[in-house]
Amino acid sequence: MRRSLKPAIFVASSLRDLQSLPQAARREIGQALYVAQRGDFPDSAKPLKGFGSGVFEIRSNFDGDTYRAVYTVRFEDTLYVLHTFQKKSTRGIGTPQRHLDLIRQRLRQAEAIHKTRKEPGS
Repeated sequence: MRRSLKPAIFVASSLRDLQSLPQAARREIGQALYVAQRGDFPDSAKPLKGFGSGVFEIRSNFDGDTYRAVYTVRFEDTLYVLHTFQKKSTRGIGTPQRHLDLIRQRLRQAEAIHKTRKEPGS
């Protein structure tokens, strides 16, 4: 039995940001997002701390750099890509606060988008 793919909705500039990554990182992140769209859990993903359940981070290491994509499956039958970026912090492996703040903002945007998509007549 073949499962249907959840639609992927890219919030704000996340698609443009993904497209600006090196091809190898783009391919790896794209494949992981596809796995998530199928309803499976990508090997390169892990829960993003501080966001509760349903928010995940994909990590891709390429040519000495780290690229990340954050997505959520909190909303029924839809995957929202919240943020894609190159991690440039030199202080540890944690996600810089400015990125966490942006992810929180985009999670609220995804909630609003999802609500309008599910309203009757929309």
